[in-house]
Amino acid sequence: MSNWADRIISFNENLEFKGTLPEGIRIMNPFKESPLALKVSSEFYRKYYSDNQPRQLILGINPGRFGSGQTGISFTDPKRLTGNCHIEFAGPMTHEPSSAYIYEMIDAFGGANKFYRQFYIHSICPLGFTRIGENGKETNYNYYDQPALLKSVYSFIVENIRKQIEMGFETELCFCFGTGKNETFFRKLNDAHQFFKKIVALEHPRYIMQYKSKEKSVYIDKYLRAFSEF
Repeated sequence: MSNWADRIISFNENLEFKGTLPEGIRIMNPFKESPLALKVSSEFYRKYYSDNQPRQLILGINPGRFGSGQTGISFTDPKRLTGNCHIEFAGPMTHEPSSAYIYEMIDAFGGANKFYRQFYIHSICPLGFTRIGENGKETNYNYYDQPALLKSVYSFIVENIRKQIEMGFETELCFCFGTGKNETFFRKLNDAHQFFKKIVALEHPRYIMQYKSKEKSVYIDKYLRAFSEF
């Protein structure tokens, strides 16, 4: 009988976007691009998900370059992977502010073992995007940042939310990281497809770290209250 780790690793190994993207947008697929990301993410899931205990789903926006774009694990940059999860990472030690927030919250929750026994974090769009700016610099890009991009990936998003639900996640409630465009899109998507009975949106970790860092503890408390009520 398969367990969560088996199903999640299989999902990651088979994750592939075959559509056409707007000009100037690149898709990030760490599982196809980086043997290291596939290796460490598989180790992570075997460590925390080798069981069939019920899990609550949390969906963010899409992966970023310095977090899951490196490790293949949502909101987990190499620094947190090694320092908090005690899994070795042989690549560059990139830092993602969202990951720093999430692991501070996880510590307040009771640690990684306790948190990941109850929750699984992924993204509404399971692969991330980058865009090359006029200065030649590559930056993160969100699935909703351009109507043409959203149109390109809409069916991919729907297909992969369905696949994750089919793994066995609870559907009474889904947490959403992002109370702006991500929440707006997700609620419309859920109205159309009836994935979950209820969506609870929380401010996105990146927003908190960028604009509300002095109030970080307030938001951590808000997260913990929301998680304790489901």
